[in-house]
Amino acid sequence: MKIEILGPTCSKCTRTKNVIEEAAAELGVKADISAVTDMREILTYAIMMTPAVVIDGEEVCVGRVPTKNEALTWLKARM
Repeated sequence: MKIEILGPTCSKCTRTKNVIEEAAAELGVKADISAVTDMREILTYAIMMTPAVVIDGEEVCVGRVPTKNEALTWLKARM
């Protein structure tokens, strides 16, 4: 599973990455979690706000920090 956190290195992006990592660890999901900070690369996703979460190419959250329960739901759906 490939999970990308899109956004500059801001506090919301960091919190988003932490939430995703915690949810993945709780479920025992092996995922490649990465932060995408290059604006040119972020723009290829055509999102208008950051942070954003992309799982296996699908945008699941844009413009806010997700809750841990949301992250758990997204990951469970892809297991």
